[in-house]
Amino acid sequence: MTRSAYNALLLACVLASGCLVGPDYRTPPVKTPPSWGEPLPSPETSLQEPAPATLWWTVFNDPELTTLMEWAAADNLDLEQAAARIRQARALRTVATAALWPNANARASYSRNRSSSNAPGPLAGEQFDLYQAGFDASWELDVFGGNRRAVEAANAQLEAVQFQWDAVLVTLLGEVGSNYVTYRSLQQRIRIANENVKTQHDTLELTQRLFAAGLATDLDVARAESQVATTESAIPQLTAQARQAMHRLSVLLGQPPMTLADELAPVGPIPEGPPAADVGMPSDVLRQRPDVRSAERIVAAATAEIGVAVRDLYPRFFISGLGALQSVSASDLFTWGSRALSIGPSISWIAFDAGLTRATIALRTAQQQEQVAAYRSTVLQAFEEVEDAMVAYAEEQVRRDDLATAVKANQRAADRAVQLYKQGLTDFLSVLQAQLNLFTSEDEFTQSRRDIALDLVALYKALGGGWQRDEAAGAGERSASGSAG
Repeated sequence: MTRSAYNALLLACVLASGCLVGPDYRTPPVKTPPSWGEPLPSPETSLQEPAPATLWWTVFNDPELTTLMEWAAADNLDLEQAAARIRQARALRTVATAALWPNANARASYSRNRSSSNAPGPLAGEQFDLYQAGFDASWELDVFGGNRRAVEAANAQLEAVQFQWDAVLVTLLGEVGSNYVTYRSLQQRIRIANENVKTQHDTLELTQRLFAAGLATDLDVARAESQVATTESAIPQLTAQARQAMHRLSVLLGQPPMTLADELAPVGPIPEGPPAADVGMPSDVLRQRPDVRSAERIVAAATAEIGVAVRDLYPRFFISGLGALQSVSASDLFTWGSRALSIGPSISWIAFDAGLTRATIALRTAQQQEQVAAYRSTVLQAFEEVEDAMVAYAEEQVRRDDLATAVKANQRAADRAVQLYKQGLTDFLSVLQAQLNLFTSEDEFTQSRRDIALDLVALYKALGGGWQRDEAAGAGERSASGSAG
C-alpha cells in the first residue's frame, strides 16, 4: 500500500469514529405537575406506615396473596411471550452491531475448464483444471455514522422491550390482586346472603306459627316465603362470579382453570390495606412506570432511525480484500507461487433514486414525531390514573365508614322489628323491610370494602409498582435472560 493510500485509510478510520449524521437524542420535555392534586388520608392517621410501591401486595398481610403473586411472576404465559420478545430484540441488536465489523467469507472450488479454440493466447482450445482456495473480506468504514445510528436504535429498542416486560409484570400483578380481592369479597357476600337466608327462614317459621295460632295472615306467610326465595336467588349468581374469578386467577398463574379450586375453597377475609399510601411526587412516575420508560426508549430508537436514513445522502466507503491460492495442479496449490492477493478501497454513492432517500428521511422524522406525542400522552395518562385512583381510594373509605354505621343501625332496627312483631305491636311488612334493609346495607358494606382494596391495587399499579428488577421481578428477568442462551 502506498503512503498516500495509507494516509487516506487512516483519515477514513478517524472520521468513522467521530461523525454521526442525524439528530442527537434528547428526552422530550413533558408537563409535570409539582404535586398531586387529589390528597390521600394523612399518613399520621394510619394504623400502618404507608408502604412503597415495590412489593405493594405485602401491605395486605395476606400470605395467600403473596404466594399467588410469586407463582404468577414465575409461570405466567404473557410474561413468557414478553421474555421471547426480549430475546428477539437482543438478536436484532446483534444484527445491527455486526455491520460495524468486517465480514469475511472462506471459499474453495475446483473446476474442469476448456477454453475456446478461437480464443486468443497460448491456451486456446486447451483443457485444464483449476483449483482455488482462499477468502474474501469487506469492511464498510462507517464514516458518517449510519451503522452506529442503527446500533443506537437497536439498543434503545431492546431497552424499550425490556421495559415492556416490566409493564406486563405490573399489569399481571394488578390483575392477580384485583381478581383475588374480588374472589374473597364474593365469598363474603355469599356468607352474608346465607346468614340472611337463615334469619329470614327463622322469621318465616315464626310467621307460620303465628298464622297457625290465628295471629298472622296468609299474606304475611307469603311475603316471608317470597323474601327467603329472593335472597336465596342471589346466591347462585354470586357463586358463579366467584368461580369465574378463581378460574381467572388460575389462568393468570399459567395453570388450568380449576387448579386453585381446593386451595381457595376455604372462605377468607377481604384483604385490607392501610388508609394511606406512599405515592411520592408526580416526577417519580416518569421513573417508576415501565410503560412511560418504554415509550421514552421508543422515541430514542425512532430518533436514531432518522440518522440511519440520513446516511444514504452521503457516500459509503468500503475496503475490500481477497486472499486466495490458485493453481491448475492440485500438487502446486499450496506453494508460494499460487498466491493471489487483492486489496483496495471503494466508494458507493446514490446518484439518483427519484427522491426515495429524502422521502425515507421524511417518513422517519414523522414517525419520530408520532412517538414523541405518544410518549407525552403516556405520561399524561399515567398522571390521570394516579389521580383517579387516589380520589377513589380516599372517597371510598368515607363511604365505607358511612355504610358501617348504616349496618349497625339496620341491625338494631331488624332486631327491634322482630320483637315488636312477636308482641303484636307492628305489622309484618315492617319486619320484612327492616330485614331487607339490613341485607342490602351488609352487602353494600362488603362491596365497599372490596372497592377500597381494588382502589389501592389500582393506585399501586398506576404508580408502576411491583416491577423493580432487584426485588419483585428479578427472578422473571433472570429467567428471560437465561432462556436466551
